[in-house]
Amino acid sequence: MKSIVFAGGCFWGVEAYFQQLVGVIDTEVGYINGDGETTYQEVCNSSGHAEAVYIRYDEEIISLKKLLDHLFNIIDPTSINKQGNDKGIQYRTGIYNYLPEQLSFIQNYIKIRQEEYTKPIVIELETNLQFYNAEDYHQDYLAKNKGGYCHIDLSSHKNVK
Repeated sequence: MKSIVFAGGCFWGVEAYFQQLVGVIDTEVGYINGDGETTYQEVCNSSGHAEAVYIRYDEEIISLKKLLDHLFNIIDPTSINKQGNDKGIQYRTGIYNYLPEQLSFIQNYIKIRQEEYTKPIVIELETNLQFYNAEDYHQDYLAKNKGGYCHIDLSSHKNVK
């Protein structure tokens, strides 16, 4: 098993989207790339953390490239601190806690995808950061709260080839 952390706006939708993918074994929502442990209330008041999803995956079933394809399917990688209707530093995009040997692949992937956009891609790339689990009520939020808010078209994973 491998793991990676993605930030792409509200973590409820990002988690629900990736949970649908064959090869994704487990997900947890939480906070990353801020100072110290935090709470949802602090994150909403500009603690500096990003809302993020920790993804454990089986690389024999789903590749890093395919995970990145799916991330790009649900985000605007040129948007700073905003995804969908959500605005604020906690809604920035990022790829975190990848293996050091994956960095050049991720950078090259972004470079190739940049050709599709006129504005620069602004996805943060950081590794070896502390990931803090969000409160229990945020875990699997959309599964527990049918009809809950989501800025992502959860069925759009079918369009990623």
